[in-house]
Amino acid sequence: MKAQDLRDRARATLAREVGAIVKPHGERLRIALAFPNTYFIGMSNLGFQTVYRLFNEMDDVVCERVFLPARQELQEQSAAGLKLVTIESGTPVKEFDVLAFSVSFEWDYPNVLTMLRLAGLPLRAADRQVGRDPLVVLGGAITFVNPEPLALFADVIAAGEGEVLVPALVQRIRDATGRESLLHALSRERGFYIPSAWTPEYAADGTLVTMHGDPAKGVIGPVKKAAVRTTDALDPPHTQIFTPDTEFGSRFLVEVVRGCANLCRFCWAGYNYLPVRPFPADRILALAAAARPYARRAGLVSIALCDHPDIEAILDGLSGLGYSISPASLRLDDLNDGIIRRLVESGERGVTIAPEAGSDRLRRVINKTMTNEEILDKANVIFANGVENLKLYYMIGLPTEQDEDLVAMRDLTEQLRGIMLHHARGRGRVGRIVASVNPLIPKPGTAYQWLPMEDPAITDRKAKRLKKLVAGLDNVYFTVKSERHSYYQALLSLGDRRVAPVIEMVERNGGNWRAAVEATGVDADFYIFRDRSADAYLPWDVIDGGMKQTFFRSEFEKSMRAEWTLPAKRQHENARLLTVLS
Repeated sequence: MKAQDLRDRARATLAREVGAIVKPHGERLRIALAFPNTYFIGMSNLGFQTVYRLFNEMDDVVCERVFLPARQELQEQSAAGLKLVTIESGTPVKEFDVLAFSVSFEWDYPNVLTMLRLAGLPLRAADRQVGRDPLVVLGGAITFVNPEPLALFADVIAAGEGEVLVPALVQRIRDATGRESLLHALSRERGFYIPSAWTPEYAADGTLVTMHGDPAKGVIGPVKKAAVRTTDALDPPHTQIFTPDTEFGSRFLVEVVRGCANLCRFCWAGYNYLPVRPFPADRILALAAAARPYARRAGLVSIALCDHPDIEAILDGLSGLGYSISPASLRLDDLNDGIIRRLVESGERGVTIAPEAGSDRLRRVINKTMTNEEILDKANVIFANGVENLKLYYMIGLPTEQDEDLVAMRDLTEQLRGIMLHHARGRGRVGRIVASVNPLIPKPGTAYQWLPMEDPAITDRKAKRLKKLVAGLDNVYFTVKSERHSYYQALLSLGDRRVAPVIEMVERNGGNWRAAVEATGVDADFYIFRDRSADAYLPWDVIDGGMKQTFFRSEFEKSMRAEWTLPAKRQHENARLLTVLS
């Protein structure tokens, strides 16, 4: 492989795209926007496309994309010693002023290091040279939940929503007289965490006592998450670039509403994207109309689609434009005949819902405010209106879970299957139910952040028991995620900056997590299986997401008593956060 091969591939990729932005560099601030996975995956990511658009909307900024090469290309590029280059101009990443990563998944953490290595940059921020190396900024959905596992690799970590962070970052760079003044200014700006300005203090037993911020570097208190107060004047995140070389090549993706008022106790996204903020229906439809020549399907992105007050008008508008409509997971309590009928009329034949548990008791534990009776009633609505296939999301390893809860999961699924078959008889064809079952990983910034993860041996026994229970259900397919896979994901979710050597080793050894943990001597069980309820400070407390610890404690206690938090309380919390974010 030669450097010209990389440039040729970039030009070929660019030629197949619609919507890419190419600017001369000139005197502009140059930002390389990196997605730490392949082009195929990265170009399906709405957050990545949105940040690309936000940077390029500023005339004095040029933002170009860069991705992790596919496996074979990565091997060839590494063997040839070729540096990472951007798609738009084929410029080496190291020549840019800023290298900004958009990180959405824990499994991509080693890929961040691979891309730094391919770019010719030291992996750790402390080893980079000011004036020679670009500023390395990490942002994205994962980094404002728990930034600490990646802290040693970043000059700056952006915590929060891009609509606020992007203009603030650019403005501070414009105003700075050098790297030191820039970091000092960013440390005082909402949403920017400067890891080098913070020093962890550990107790003799290895627990984290606190994080000390350096006042001389502008650090005053925890970093407050940045979020937009209202979306009334904002374009919703939407597909900017259409390309056939991605999973959603013919689909227009658009975020309809941000946040979810349900506050399921396990859900980091539900807490971290509060308050609920719908995007303007007229802008959603205007953007969809502009994208119609390039897309046949509209993918509606949200945690709770039906929280949008104008959702039925949006569905009507999209259907009128000739789109088939694919929603994200639908929250059952808001579903009605009108919404399902509109989806089916647009060509949709499958719906995704998330009961999470099979019993009413366990659903009260996790604050999923639906009963089995209500779920079955909604299933009648779904199948009666012509939906053929149903996807279910369940969890195992939930607090207080017993064998009868697994039996209840089977029973609920069997009843859903019965409803599907009843309505299928009139159509003469039978659909299928696909259930995805994931072990609970206690997440930072939730009511379960203090819980240890369930012993993998116990989770494995439950998974085998569940598979045996559902084995005789025709037209029903259960997939249970590996508990070992979840073990290492939990390490990255719950760890602090002391797990950095594991990420470095995994990047070097080709992805062998077990060997990396053993070689580095990191006690993974300490992070994964330890009860943190007595800890004075948690690694992610360095970021203030707006939710009070007393609220999380109260929710945890209610969980153990199997009590719901009622909707009125959820709306109060939503209103409080609007004040916090103002």
